[in-house]
Amino acid sequence: MLEGVRVIEIEGLGPGPFAAMMLADLGAEVICVQRPGGPPLPGLPERSLLDRGKRTIALDLKAPQDRPILEALIRSADALIEGFRPGVMERLALGPDACHALNPRLVYGRMTGWGQDGPRAPQAGHDLNYAALSGALWYASMPGQPPFTPPTLVGDIGGGALYLVAGVLAGIIAALRSGTGTVVDAAIVDGSAHMLALLMTMQAGGLFQTRRGASILDGPHWSRCYACADGGFVSVQCLEPKFYAAFLSCLDLGDDPLFTRQNDPAAWPRAAERLTALFATQPRDHWTALFLDTDACVGPVLSPTEAAADPHLCARQTWSQADGVLQPRAAPRFDGRVTDPAPAPARDQHRAEILASLGL
Repeated sequence: MLEGVRVIEIEGLGPGPFAAMMLADLGAEVICVQRPGGPPLPGLPERSLLDRGKRTIALDLKAPQDRPILEALIRSADALIEGFRPGVMERLALGPDACHALNPRLVYGRMTGWGQDGPRAPQAGHDLNYAALSGALWYASMPGQPPFTPPTLVGDIGGGALYLVAGVLAGIIAALRSGTGTVVDAAIVDGSAHMLALLMTMQAGGLFQTRRGASILDGPHWSRCYACADGGFVSVQCLEPKFYAAFLSCLDLGDDPLFTRQNDPAAWPRAAERLTALFATQPRDHWTALFLDTDACVGPVLSPTEAAADPHLCARQTWSQADGVLQPRAAPRFDGRVTDPAPAPARDQHRAEILASLGL
């Protein structure tokens, strides 16, 4: 879908490389400018699946001999992605003004946690901090428990990388019309707050409360996970009455007075206690089989390895083993096509061909 689009990625950590990977998955030519000497964080693999489909070249951003190469890449690009703290690229004379002087149509994508301005902009932070301050972490556990989300998904990826991808694509479309580039300020704290819009709509309609455990999706017995006899878990979220009725029917609870009060918050705690005891009597696979092929909206909680073997995900070919690494295939799909992940390159693998393409 993005054939003919060139993106320069200045190597960083986390959401920036993920965003560049997604653009590569969508068909863009992504050239990752890596720092010499190895990965940016000790312990990271030499070949990262986040670099799949990219071409790589190692350049020292402070070295005069590498400057002409980087400038030539910027002149040739549709977009650039960087994930440093505010001011770092400016100190390297590679900020938006300098890059737009080289290429006025360049879309300059900036990935940060706190954003390019504001009191916290120069401070360090991580995924959990950004989601906490934005409000996105508030409903992330049951009442009385400290909030915690799946690592990286709500902040780095959901509120960060995906918003950077959307911003870069919007900027490219605008540049095609106007010939003028733009600066994309993708802050994880902004994106994770933006993702709350659906909950804020529900709150405005009275379906969501600020108090944790009192709302239609974070309090009911029919909207949570339960532990099973073998230590596994099942997810339950049968929101609509007909799905809730199917859930009760599978458990032979349709005539129990306690469970007929689906949307009565006063009944939720006792109903949850009953279901907690019930689900603890059988292993996860028993419950998976019981609810299979029903509209009860119950499913097992799987590890990534288990998910890769699930019949539905196997049928959709959602997961792949590439280079000995379990990894998800590209999403979304177009015209029903499923493609295998591109191989992860070695560091500095494409130096010669990149220099040749630039005439250097």
